[in-house]
Amino acid sequence: MRIACLNCGRPYPQSGTPYCCPVCSGVFDDIEPLRWRAADPARAGIWRYAAAIGLSHRDVSLGEGHTPLLAANAFGRRVFLKCEHRNPTGSFKDRGTAALIAFLLDRGVREAIEDSSGNAGASFAAYSARAGIGAQVYLPETASGPKRAQIEKYGAKVVPVPGMRSNATDAARMAADGGATYASHAFLPHNLAGYATCAFEVAEELGTGPSAVLMPAGEGGFLLGMGRGFKALVDAEIIPAAPKLVGVQAATCAPLVAAFENGARGNHTVTEGDTAAEGVRVRMPVRLEAVLRMVRESGGQMVAVEEQFIEPGRVALAHQGFYVEPTSALVWRALEETLPALPDPVVVVLTGSGYKVRATQEKQWNAL
Repeated sequence: MRIACLNCGRPYPQSGTPYCCPVCSGVFDDIEPLRWRAADPARAGIWRYAAAIGLSHRDVSLGEGHTPLLAANAFGRRVFLKCEHRNPTGSFKDRGTAALIAFLLDRGVREAIEDSSGNAGASFAAYSARAGIGAQVYLPETASGPKRAQIEKYGAKVVPVPGMRSNATDAARMAADGGATYASHAFLPHNLAGYATCAFEVAEELGTGPSAVLMPAGEGGFLLGMGRGFKALVDAEIIPAAPKLVGVQAATCAPLVAAFENGARGNHTVTEGDTAAEGVRVRMPVRLEAVLRMVRESGGQMVAVEEQFIEPGRVALAHQGFYVEPTSALVWRALEETLPALPDPVVVVLTGSGYKVRATQEKQWNAL
């Protein structure tokens, strides 16, 4: 990886772990295209692809990656569900967190903070425990109870923050400005390489590239990482073409959709409304421009799903054996809207487990 500031071009420092450029406050990213390297059969999960994505040799694995790709019936078609909710802490975040924690160990970090709506915090807490790093997670007070309990059980300290999801980010940044190591899954780019491994697995499991991939998108990092993974496979002539990428957001907080449809000005009108899909409640995505560029280059689109369709989507998926949280269930309605225009094979990513859902949300399920 060759990481540099996207604003001023300065390379990432050789020491320390700044979450943004210390000179201009710009966003860091890997400025070199991802290049495919053959998988190592002697290793497991995402670590099979260490040579391709520049992973540290520090293996902090909990068994992330190598999730099932299973066929399912959807609206009269056969689609494939990538079961990322089967990762160790119950979400796709584990792919990125493993890579990020390995980087922190390389830099000698022993204590770090993160902010999250729940899944990233749980993943960060688990992998920090695995690596012997003291973890502190800034969490909205409204975050799902099971997610908060999961974070605490790993031994991390939870700092509840009143108000909107973005307030937790603001609190974490203030702590970072005071000297804390901010292991942000939104600002630091190291997790994006971990997400690329999901694209590698999909191509291996299908035996070819998919025509389209649908997934929830809050910050959009998972979409961006997978997009880079598919591009690397195309460049290496492993698959014939990259798939259309379809990112899905909750209509009550859909900045990527607004910016995709109306340009940068559209994003300024977006509110951070309440939604059962708390995992995508992100008002200001850090990598908005990069995510939208990836979607456009793929020929894909951004889709907003109204709140009343989320729980029925969970039910429909559960009736085929897939128990997911509301954020994952966004894809079902989006699939219904977009599937007629998509050729086979279509892959739908299920990002988080239903075991993370609070009891009040299950009551909504029972009322359907």
